[in-house]
Amino acid sequence: MTGGGPLRKIRVLELGSMLAGPFVGTLLADFGAEVIKVEKPGKTDPLREWPPHKGETPLWWKTMARNKRLVTLDISMPQARAAVLRLIARSDVVIENFRPGTLERWQLAPNQLQGAFPRTVWVRVSGYGQNGPYSRQGGYATIAECFAGLAAITGFPDRGPMVSAFPLGDYLAGVFGAFGALIALRERDAGGHGQVVDVSLFEPFVRILESAVVRYDQTGQKKPRLGNEMEEDVPRNVYPTADGGYIAVSCGSQRIFENLMDAIGRRELKDDPRFASMAARVENRAAIDRTVADWMSRQPTGAALGTLNACGVVAGKVNDIGEVMRDPHVAARAAIVSVADDDLGSIRMPAPVPKLSSTPGEVRWAGGRPGADNAYVFGELLGLDGGAITELERQGVI
Repeated sequence: MTGGGPLRKIRVLELGSMLAGPFVGTLLADFGAEVIKVEKPGKTDPLREWPPHKGETPLWWKTMARNKRLVTLDISMPQARAAVLRLIARSDVVIENFRPGTLERWQLAPNQLQGAFPRTVWVRVSGYGQNGPYSRQGGYATIAECFAGLAAITGFPDRGPMVSAFPLGDYLAGVFGAFGALIALRERDAGGHGQVVDVSLFEPFVRILESAVVRYDQTGQKKPRLGNEMEEDVPRNVYPTADGGYIAVSCGSQRIFENLMDAIGRRELKDDPRFASMAARVENRAAIDRTVADWMSRQPTGAALGTLNACGVVAGKVNDIGEVMRDPHVAARAAIVSVADDDLGSIRMPAPVPKLSSTPGEVRWAGGRPGADNAYVFGELLGLDGGAITELERQGVI
């Protein structure tokens, strides 16, 4: 094993591509796991082709493949089977996000290899899960948002549903997949055995939509689509300011609402029966929202935010990514880190999350070129000699 971190004794074999499965590997690698990422020779991970690029260098790849050992190996070829099995034998966790049935077709599925590798933890990420009537359908994050019900409550009521501007479902599934892997490793190391962590793209959304689920179950009611407002929290919106900025406000308690009324100079509204409780404000949301919006429209962004913060209102400016990366609090938290890179010289990217007080995560290197670690993995780790490696290259296996 190489490097430090709390997961430094864990080795992970990453067989997936693109986002959800690889993000599981990235999260584990951030905290020290040795992650060996496998790409098909000549047809590498499609994420390398996704924008943005700087010249010929794929930028998204730099962060998704950070801290990973990169090898080329066509695991679908019979000639690759021996190498694949040796890699699995040396791994604590195997991650894959192929369409269900793919590993089974290659005779590399967990149930087919359980006897040989009883301690292996398998993280299987797919659109709809490993079983059920839709399991063999392809799935993407956008489709998962729609299928799970999130899109139906996102967006403005007069414009129809909206989905996230980035693949939220892949990242959310990756977090749940990494969480599941650590649970399974904990069980294994407590005297148990390896098991399958089955993560679909849609179920993490269902999990976090818990209030909508229990509401419909118990009342038959559906959560409405309210744009930037929130049904349970009034006023809660994103308000334009006088100089073209936007400020978000969320009044999750009576105290914060009263602080907001102090801030906008409408103290008399604290005693107005229409706004005396959250339930009352929910019924009269339009009236109070107009009042806040009117005040915001007459304030410069900085002045408004200063007044709101001074009065104890939970509020924040809508930042673009440039403002995020220049913000002093982001800098103080070291939420963006710089890493040396052979292609770019230096690149800034998000730091590992969460922050651990004694064993924090670390970005040791950015994502590299295809097969960058073939010599280490096939030579040092698997013990293949030069002739064997050359023969695998000749056959197109690596």
